[in-house]
Amino acid sequence: MMAATPLSFLKMNGLGNDFVVIDGRAEPVRLSYEQRHAIGDRAAGVGCDQLIIMEPAQPGGADVFMRIYNGIGEEVDACGNAARCIAHLVMEETGKDRVSIETNAGLLVGARCDDPQMVSIDMGRPRLKWDEIPLAEEFRDTRRIELQIGPIDAPILHSPGVVNMGNPHAVFFVGDVEAHDLAAIGPMLEHHPMFPERANISLAHATVPDAITVKTWERGAGLTKACGTAACAVLVAAARLNMTGRKAAVTLPGGPLTIEWRETDDHVLMSGPYALDYGGTIPPELLEVDAAKANTA
Repeated sequence: MMAATPLSFLKMNGLGNDFVVIDGRAEPVRLSYEQRHAIGDRAAGVGCDQLIIMEPAQPGGADVFMRIYNGIGEEVDACGNAARCIAHLVMEETGKDRVSIETNAGLLVGARCDDPQMVSIDMGRPRLKWDEIPLAEEFRDTRRIELQIGPIDAPILHSPGVVNMGNPHAVFFVGDVEAHDLAAIGPMLEHHPMFPERANISLAHATVPDAITVKTWERGAGLTKACGTAACAVLVAAARLNMTGRKAAVTLPGGPLTIEWRETDDHVLMSGPYALDYGGTIPPELLEVDAAKANTA
């Protein structure tokens, strides 16, 4: 995509987890790291948690390929809240009640819910082995791993459960998700040597057997109003410790998602809202950052 070519986008969100969505199916959209970073910048760009590019899927395969970049321009493999938004767009285009979305993390299936403002996504099976997450060292039991922040005899946080839901997640169960400064602790844990691909960090409190409160630090994005894969990871981690059943309302700062870890096939289902905020055109100066960088080199 040439810098001078107008580039349209949609601004969408799922529970406040917001996205810049660009349709690259008719004409390929290739943005450099600098351009993606500029678009995601909330101060000088459009601003978003993730930049999503819709691309053609393989012939005979899914309905669409969803390419995902975090707010600073790095490619990531999964985003459940964005998947609901993309599923809605494709279902509206095609008239289908179910659509398939190819991602780097695998195939997702989106379906309409009885509530027209809600979409359900089959997020597939959680990955629970230490080398699937991945971790830097072997743990036979990933329900709780040896990891702590703070003094040995009085750690601030310790013993997270770890789950990969397309992205690596570490879940710390606490008595109060607001009792810890996740903005300060999150970056340290995201970059902890235990996580060679970095990790999303969640604080979670199972209030009753079918309700969990969650706050998440998302790798490459920071504190977020909602993270769909984190909500899925938290439910799986809680169910593995018998803190909850296999279905619960997971409430994030942006609102609730319904998460079910289905026993019949081990798949995790996520149901929640989507929203289309507005459409626009990427400001040309955000696509000219490569040229500016070259001129100052």
